[in-house]
Amino acid sequence: MGERVEAWTAPAGRTREMRTRSSSGKVRAALADVAAGWLLPVAAIAVWQLAGSLGWISPEFLPTPAAIAAAFADLAANGGLLQHLGDSIRRAGIGFVFGGGLGLALGVLTGLFRRAEYVIDPSAQVLRLVPHLAIAPLIILWFGFGEVSKVVIIAAGSFFPMYVNVFLGIRQVDNKLFEVSRTLGFSRSKRVSRLILPSATPQMLLGLRTSLAVSWIGLVVAELIGSTSGIGFLINEAKQNGQPAVIFVGILIFAIVGKLLDSAVKAIERRALKWQDGYKG
Repeated sequence: MGERVEAWTAPAGRTREMRTRSSSGKVRAALADVAAGWLLPVAAIAVWQLAGSLGWISPEFLPTPAAIAAAFADLAANGGLLQHLGDSIRRAGIGFVFGGGLGLALGVLTGLFRRAEYVIDPSAQVLRLVPHLAIAPLIILWFGFGEVSKVVIIAAGSFFPMYVNVFLGIRQVDNKLFEVSRTLGFSRSKRVSRLILPSATPQMLLGLRTSLAVSWIGLVVAELIGSTSGIGFLINEAKQNGQPAVIFVGILIFAIVGKLLDSAVKAIERRALKWQDGYKG
């Protein structure tokens, strides 16, 4: 006569409590990671402020964090800072859309078709090695000092990271997957949409992240040459007027906005690539 064994299940209240503890533990771990990331910058700023207050560093050479914060508050109160920031973001966005979009299209084309690679890739690789500063004067000579030249400079920089990563992502798809698709009788369009592009997504997202970063960096080059608005113009004007604190404000804005853009793309990566089982460290 067999014994009846009943599975024990935790009460609903106990289960809810365990979930709450687990979520709170995750929150504490996330806060600890954030605190660790801020430890070094906060310590550097404290030492910097102390050195400036004691007169160890000349304010004309390196203004204190307090002086930079005061310059930021003054610019924000005057209303000019938001206008300059808006102009910079608009230029970077338009340049990225044109450059990154073209890089995506040509990367897919050369990745899928070998004949297109023979025609496009050699020229693209040669142009990729030309620095921004080398072509910026030529672009200004062609398009003048208006908005078009700035957008072209940004687009030229954002094109290549997207193009290269999309091309490599498609070419690095495991060939065994193609053999499986032939066995299953996939059409070419189905093979591209369900096999190639999903497999190339990690590399394509890397291209998106790098292209956005280069767009933001290219914006500095574009605005430092013949601009009348934007954060780069603000930096250039502060250099001419001998205002190092304002220069640091511009640099910090470039750094903060660039970090926010990078973090946004990283969040998209985590959501889109949850299926990847990678090393977390």
